[in-house]
Amino acid sequence: MSPFWSFYIILLVVINLGGCTFLLWWTSRPKLDDPGNTSHVWDGDITEYDKPLPRWWINLFYLTLVFSVGYLIWYPGAGSFAGIGKWTSQNEVAKDQAAGDEKLAATFRPFEGKSIDELARDATARALGRGIYGSQCATCHGALAQGANGYPNLTDNIWHWGGSAEQVTQTVLQGRTAAMPSWSEALTSMGGANAVDDVTTYVLSRTDSSLLSTNAEAIARGGKLFASVCSACHGADGRGNVDLGSPDLTDSDWLYGRSRAAIREGIERGRNGVMPAQQPLIGEMRARLAAAYVWSLSHPTASQ
Repeated sequence: MSPFWSFYIILLVVINLGGCTFLLWWTSRPKLDDPGNTSHVWDGDITEYDKPLPRWWINLFYLTLVFSVGYLIWYPGAGSFAGIGKWTSQNEVAKDQAAGDEKLAATFRPFEGKSIDELARDATARALGRGIYGSQCATCHGALAQGANGYPNLTDNIWHWGGSAEQVTQTVLQGRTAAMPSWSEALTSMGGANAVDDVTTYVLSRTDSSLLSTNAEAIARGGKLFASVCSACHGADGRGNVDLGSPDLTDSDWLYGRSRAAIREGIERGRNGVMPAQQPLIGEMRARLAAAYVWSLSHPTASQ
């Protein structure tokens, strides 16, 4: 705060306190001429009087003014003067936060050092993890953890980055970044104008054998292009690679949808998915508890 504004605020405080004191003194002075009667009469016998306030009330008002001065000396309130008590709202927040952190630490302490599959077998740990999941993860994966377009379902047994306890822990704590580059230009240069459609048809045929009777030639062309371009990540058999986060193209789970339009869009424009690392955001223990809750959803028998 600049010296000018500090002086301005102090001046306002002094004027207000002085004004209240003067007003109180002025209105409580004894009147020398007919101190009570105002000559205002109604209905013949109802007279208005102007008498000073009771002395106890006046003294109480003076005490509040004295208290105000003491308050402004102890606490900040008069410009840049910090007060002799050195009170600040930041310090109060820090104290409350430290107390809250200690309380949480005591709650989490029994679960330290345990793996998420161990935590998933503890009802209290699962309940804590569910609360953390609700505040931290439900925005993307949904309140029921069943995901949405572009966000995986956490209640099934399909895990693009692996579903072991260690792999799920790494996913939650350290996050994941998946990148499907655009292959439109490369495929077109290799297979012509219909290359993207051919690869799309081939991918669809992996889970829909009926396409073989109507699109055999396109599937054959697409299969060759897939082997040249896509198999590096998705594997020669199209079953994906958990080390790269590349999904299995032969199952029924499709993160961005299984329609021809959705698959073609992914090939043409690529996909980029990011799972933020939770450890830097909420701490390792909270992230582990959330991971334990997630683990319990897809491993109900192992968490009992």
